[in-house]
Amino acid sequence: MTPAVGATASDAVGEITDKRLLRGARTRQAVLAHAVDMASLDNLEALSFGRLAAEVGLSKAGIQTLFRTKEALQLATIEHARRMFIDFVIRPANAKSRGVERFRALIERWIAYAEQPLFEGGCFQAANLALYDSRPGVLRDKLAQYQQEWVDVLSAELACAVERGEIAHLDTDLAAFQLDAVLRTANTSMRLGDQTVEGKIHRVVEHFLVPAEK
Repeated sequence: MTPAVGATASDAVGEITDKRLLRGARTRQAVLAHAVDMASLDNLEALSFGRLAAEVGLSKAGIQTLFRTKEALQLATIEHARRMFIDFVIRPANAKSRGVERFRALIERWIAYAEQPLFEGGCFQAANLALYDSRPGVLRDKLAQYQQEWVDVLSAELACAVERGEIAHLDTDLAAFQLDAVLRTANTSMRLGDQTVEGKIHRVVEHFLVPAEK
């Protein structure tokens, strides 16, 4: 390609480099979009350059160039799943007022996340935590970190509701821990076809939202 009049050779090189970077970023997103579904179905251990190449329609060498190692691919997949979860569940809920309203929104968004489901195999965390909880390493650390962040979000909104006098006093950390356990069980029940799960979640939630005495 001949550079435009007035353009320098370095401009042309920069344009080519930018296009390659953009193409690489798009390829990376396409691979990760497939990887999160694969990991939600078969867990992170199922990820491999060869399998992804065959299923996405790219070369194995090309995918390996993007991620270098299987562990790097797994970590990138965890992070991609986290960003998707935040965009689907937490950001929409954050548009609501803090306290009970936002807490309810978080639960409703989580139900939608698991029912659709956002990931082909259902809840990404539920699909992988059980495998890595007894396997020390960076994968377990990341999964545990993001799981705790989610529980902390629930606890923070319950604490806000207590402080505002919207609900009766309760141990918000324990309540968030219990509710997270219920949601992970609900994910399994949804995968098994239980049509009563949503109603059960709502009944459990109401136990934590007892109005404060005036």
